[in-house]
Amino acid sequence: MTKIDLKTAGPFIALVALFIIGIVVNDAFLSAGNVSNILARSSFIGIVAIGATFVITTGGIDLSVGSMAAFISGCMILLMNALMSTFDSLITIIFLAIIASAAIGALAGMINGLLTTKAKIEAFIVTLGTMGIYRSLVTYMADGGTLSLNFTIGDVYSEVYYGTLLGLPYPVWVFLAVAIIGYVLLNMTVFGRHCFAVGSNESVAHYSAINVDRVKTATYILQGLCVSIATIIYVPRLGSASGQTGILWELEAIAAVIIGGTMLKGGYGRIWGTVVGALILTLIGNILN
Repeated sequence: MTKIDLKTAGPFIALVALFIIGIVVNDAFLSAGNVSNILARSSFIGIVAIGATFVITTGGIDLSVGSMAAFISGCMILLMNALMSTFDSLITIIFLAIIASAAIGALAGMINGLLTTKAKIEAFIVTLGTMGIYRSLVTYMADGGTLSLNFTIGDVYSEVYYGTLLGLPYPVWVFLAVAIIGYVLLNMTVFGRHCFAVGSNESVAHYSAINVDRVKTATYILQGLCVSIATIIYVPRLGSASGQTGILWELEAIAAVIIGGTMLKGGYGRIWGTVVGALILTLIGNILN
């Protein structure tokens, strides 16, 4: 008889148990609207958590993702509002803002990675510092208030969050695509094996001719890109950004990664476990509400 690996199956069993509890607690739990809401809301944290899976697998940590999301949101809104006087095409404006978001996310991730690897500063200290910097910057940009997206752009851009494909919101499809890419990258590529090796034993990985600094920096860049993707689908939801945007995203992302079975000390990571972890966190909040 095949023995069930509770370490692997545990998060999935917990997810099923929560679904059963939700059905018992409220008859409307399985309604199309509620299920769609659960999946859409889990997409933001889930995408960020997939990036965090790579960072944590290599033995690192990133506490700046929530503040980074707020900063990128603010930059996107300011850029789109500014481009209204330059371009007539709203699609062009949104596209340029998306490109800018990806570039800012990658750059922010690279800064975290280089400070950790080249400057030899602990990742906890580096990302705690950048967390404060990004949060301060978006507060300054908003002059202590809220940055609001131009209503004309918002009407078009809102389709990214509220639109559906085959009955599911677009953020869910983006979440699924990022998860598949993340799984392939972590489990089926040389880079993924290097992530496991670095997280398991950095010294052994170094003597095995693995460029440890490059691998770790790449994981922070991936984290930044994941934050930018989450931000791209988050901005059209409310059309605003402030110093309160993305509060506690970093803790929720790390929690989703750990619930999913990735070891906090590094060396082992599970993308689909992280996806389930994000769903579990969203389900708990939904059931309590």
